[in-house]
Amino acid sequence: MPHRPAKHSLTLHGHRTSVSLEDEFWSALQELAQQQGRSVAALTAEIDAARPADMGLASAIRLHLLRHFRNKPG
Repeated sequence: MPHRPAKHSLTLHGHRTSVSLEDEFWSALQELAQQQGRSVAALTAEIDAARPADMGLASAIRLHLLRHFRNKPG
């Protein structure tokens, strides 16, 4: 059963922020960052820069992860 979102702290563009994500999404974000050889903060900064102005960061992260893992072979 999915857990409630929990706050996770990050530094983006030199500023501390937090994002509320379910543990499963946080783990997937960490996994993807590790696969790409970079930090969670660096990956999140890229997602943040690409998101529409009217979309929250947590939603942008979830959608980015969904698209990535749906398109992953195997």
